[in-house]
Amino acid sequence: MKHLVSASIVALAAVASQPAFAQTQPTTFDGPYVSGAVGLDNIDSGAKGLEFDTNRDGTFGDTVRTTTGANAFSPGFCAGSANGNNAGAGCSSDEQEIGYALRVGYDARSGSFVSGLLLEGSKSRAADFESGFSTTPASYTFAREIDYALALRGRLGISPGDGRGLFYVTGGVAYADLDRSFATSNTANSFALNDDDDDMVWGAQLGGGAELVVVGGLTLGLEYLYSRYEDDKTFVAVGQGTAPATNPFLLNGGGTNLRPADSHLDQHSFRVTAGFQF
Repeated sequence: MKHLVSASIVALAAVASQPAFAQTQPTTFDGPYVSGAVGLDNIDSGAKGLEFDTNRDGTFGDTVRTTTGANAFSPGFCAGSANGNNAGAGCSSDEQEIGYALRVGYDARSGSFVSGLLLEGSKSRAADFESGFSTTPASYTFAREIDYALALRGRLGISPGDGRGLFYVTGGVAYADLDRSFATSNTANSFALNDDDDDMVWGAQLGGGAELVVVGGLTLGLEYLYSRYEDDKTFVAVGQGTAPATNPFLLNGGGTNLRPADSHLDQHSFRVTAGFQF
């Protein structure tokens, strides 16, 4: 009988201990959440200056030449906005600006590992400028901004110990609205920016960060996000305007198309995040 009583007591103690043990398992980063982010956005096109399609056959990389065969853009290019009509005036740097983002997501925890999906909307006014200088002299500046973007990303991370912290990587696809503009000191030729049908472009995102549960379901964190967009459809069509037929833009077929030398548009975002887990 003593052995039976002892066994019963051990069994009851084991059953009673189960809820207490379950309570020691982390319940953070497991379920739906909302989050916001604010930070510094910087756009880097990855290349300096402009490129040309002098016979308008769709292939860029041509050299704009004068009637003597000289390079009409020998003064050079810069990654920035032209300060004047000649290379000696230099260029201003690209604009770094504050960016904002809102997201909703869902995480699933398995032990110390966390995986999930999130949908994010972001807005930024960071701008990329690419400029060139001709021997006229004249300046030509192409500007691009990511107005807003929608992204669908996954994230995978580890939440060790008591589960209050999370270290993660994130990646997915993005769809962005690009604003483009063009400015030049050349008043002879005509210039037409053909971006009417190419405002929205696809891209990819990759990044990482860390979050900490501060109190209740409130979280604070830091995040870096790299975005790359393909922008190879937009160009500026240069026509004759009031320029003579000997104008360098006209010598190889009556006109020239120009665009930034790199068709990719890269954005680097450094963010502070705040969220709430339900």
